[in-house]
Amino acid sequence: MPDRRVLKVVLWLIPILAITLFPLRLGGQETGAKYGAEKAEPEPQTVTGCLQKGEEPGGFVLTADDGQVWELTSLKVKLAEHVGHKVKLSGSRIYESEEHEKKMEASEKKEAGSKEYADLKVSSLEMVSDSCK
Repeated sequence: MPDRRVLKVVLWLIPILAITLFPLRLGGQETGAKYGAEKAEPEPQTVTGCLQKGEEPGGFVLTADDGQVWELTSLKVKLAEHVGHKVKLSGSRIYESEEHEKKMEASEKKEAGSKEYADLKVSSLEMVSDSCK
């Protein structure tokens, strides 16, 4: 008889636990989906300004006409060929992890001075002028 009592209790507990925990599981999935969607959609940007060599090895910086400073990355656009030129760049704004931002903060502040700065993954470059003047 004790086996029947245990079985009966277990059969009652399983649905109660499922009903209790199911809403928590759904909430966790919704939150994860929200954050995943935010990161999956890059923010397109087009900026024009003066392209300069950055502080980091292989790094480049664009001081836009509006004063904002952009730290640039690109695998397909050859930025080095346009240092000192006024260029129009198109790409996606990058939001780095908080840990990475703290690591890079010193060099970014040095490059930007007191100006606002952000990261841009460059997808295309159009030369506006062969000098920054």
